[in-house]
Amino acid sequence: MKKNKAPVEAESSENSDSEELESEQELESEQEPESDQEPESEQEPESDQEPESEQEPDSEEDLDPKTHKKSLEKLKKTDPDFYNFLEENDENLLNFDVESGDDASDKEDDDNDDDEKVHKPGPLRADSDESDFEDEDAKPVQGKITLKMVAQWQAELQNEVKVKLTTITTVIKAFNAAMVRATSEDGASTGEYKVEGSSVFNAVIQMCVLYLPGAIRKYLGMEQSGKDPQKCKHFIKIKTHLISYLSDLLKLLGGVTSENILTVLLKHLHQMSVYVACFIRIAKQALKKLLTFWSTGEETVRVLAFLCILRITRNQQSALLDQVLKAMYLTYVKNCKFVSPSTWPGINFMRRSLVEMFSLDLNVSYQHVFLYIRQLAIHLRNAIVVQKIENRQAVYNWQYVNSLHLWADLLGATSNKPQLQPLIYPLVMITTNTIKLVPTHQYYPLRFHCVEILINLSKESNNFVPVLPFLVEVLTSFDFNKKHKKVSMKPLDFSCILRLAKSQLMENGFKDSVIERIYALLLEYTANESHTIAFPDLTLLAVMQIKQFLKTCSVSNYTKKMRQLLEKIEENSKFIERERAKINFSLSDEKMIVAWETNIRTKGTPLQTFYENWSKINKIQKRKKITKNDEIAGELPKIKRPKLTDEAIQNAQKENKGPVELFPSDDEDEGDHFKAEDDDDTPAPKAKKVKKKEKKEKKKPTKKKAMEVDEEPVEDKGDIVQEFSVSDW
Repeated sequence: MKKNKAPVEAESSENSDSEELESEQELESEQEPESDQEPESEQEPESDQEPESEQEPDSEEDLDPKTHKKSLEKLKKTDPDFYNFLEENDENLLNFDVESGDDASDKEDDDNDDDEKVHKPGPLRADSDESDFEDEDAKPVQGKITLKMVAQWQAELQNEVKVKLTTITTVIKAFNAAMVRATSEDGASTGEYKVEGSSVFNAVIQMCVLYLPGAIRKYLGMEQSGKDPQKCKHFIKIKTHLISYLSDLLKLLGGVTSENILTVLLKHLHQMSVYVACFIRIAKQALKKLLTFWSTGEETVRVLAFLCILRITRNQQSALLDQVLKAMYLTYVKNCKFVSPSTWPGINFMRRSLVEMFSLDLNVSYQHVFLYIRQLAIHLRNAIVVQKIENRQAVYNWQYVNSLHLWADLLGATSNKPQLQPLIYPLVMITTNTIKLVPTHQYYPLRFHCVEILINLSKESNNFVPVLPFLVEVLTSFDFNKKHKKVSMKPLDFSCILRLAKSQLMENGFKDSVIERIYALLLEYTANESHTIAFPDLTLLAVMQIKQFLKTCSVSNYTKKMRQLLEKIEENSKFIERERAKINFSLSDEKMIVAWETNIRTKGTPLQTFYENWSKINKIQKRKKITKNDEIAGELPKIKRPKLTDEAIQNAQKENKGPVELFPSDDEDEGDHFKAEDDDDTPAPKAKKVKKKEKKEKKKPTKKKAMEVDEEPVEDKGDIVQEFSVSDW
């Protein structure tokens, strides 16, 4: 044995066994520490005698294992911190009874005696943290899922006669094992089954998606009756398994990013939504995830998410509709803060789907719609009363305008039902006063958006809304003769703008866009009102102001458009006056007036016919703007040049007194053109030109031959432009 002459230190885990036993006995007897040096002795072990408390052992052989065990137990009670330290840093010391014979004894009999005396290390290890962690390790897995097992379960699910409950529960457990593999970090399963490998994982998911909904319906007996699953006889037996499966399905939905896989899973959830509605807690979790997909997903994902929301809500309408309407509206407002050509389709889809959700129960919807319209009115009142930028910005933003758009669509869609009709008047007043809040040139785009909302509301609800003054006011208040300071290649697009910058007001594209929007909105509104009996009186002031604009405006492009519109309005007014002269009933008879206007609408009016033709062309132009021009246009147009006959060539030669050039050089023409503009007195280039002509005349016969030879390749190869690529330029 090595002899140690170092002091006893509790912090070191490399000390000899004798030094640590000394420290243990010192703590037991609470004696004063002895000298730093250990006594050197080579005594033989006395296994039959127990050491006294005053004696100090020189080695492990001097101790009886039972006594040492008792001393360790006392140490654990008196100083548990030091005991834990020994346990963490030197387990061999605590398990001395197993290893001491190998280290100190020279006889095999002594080793066997020590092993028999101590035997099991269990009592000392039972209280350690590491052993507790090992005891709570994963449960034993019954079996590994194979493709053969999946095929067998799939066949049992497709059984036409009867589906067993055990098959359904087994499949749900397999799905849970697949989910554990997908979501856990190590993929360790804690259930009855374990999924290993992507092929088995995909097979289990595919089996559940394709065959489990039908098997559950068959087991519950819903195929023939089509009743509520909660009223089915066997629903209680499958209830807990359904909760487990739906929870795992929602976890899988939350962890998937691929649009294709999301589409498949959402279709599956749509099939399972009947069972989702049976559990309110699961339904709320599902709706929360579906709202995210509905507002931010790809187009197909959005549609499927909305169908799932609609189906779940309908199955539990009394419990869920109120919360769903509130959550969907707040999600809509949150996601319509920024508008661009790419986000417009998503915002329009959310608005249309919200209209459908609010139409489910108009009595419940009235409370929400009244509250939100009232909030819009409060914001507008604050902006009018308190003239500050903050209050104005609370109104002049996309969230406010899109909210107006939503409620106008809803009131127009439910115009045949009386519940929401009292809200039309306050909404119209809010929209018109929004226009009047800041009636400057910068906010013309916002004005046009509000006017469009009013026109749609008037058309859908069949109520008269005075829109013409807001459009004609632009013609009379803005000076279209004013020269622009900047030139823009194309008109500004007002569809995604509420406010214009000052630099944009100086462009000629601004005035072009304003005239186009006024023309389109005036035409749409007058065509919508063209069948009414009061059309001539309704448009009288607008006609007078348009005539005033035509007198003052000197821009021919603008006057041409407005003159065309004026002619169509006057033509329609004369038509209505002729039809109105034939009536023989009183103007106070509302039923007869409604019948007369319906008859005129079915016959058609001149303005309505003109608007329908214009609308078709306008829609095509809008689609071209939204989609990519290259895809619509296809291949670039080819230049078709006329074939040159011999007579045409000879005639051209006589006129030009030289050979015909099939493809004259642009560079030479441009060079001569710029030189002629720079210098009027440039006789030298003209002299050179004459010399060139003389040279060409001398080489006439060769040129003719070249031309005759070149004619055929030009016809065969096609246009020479095809040989160039864009990168060459």
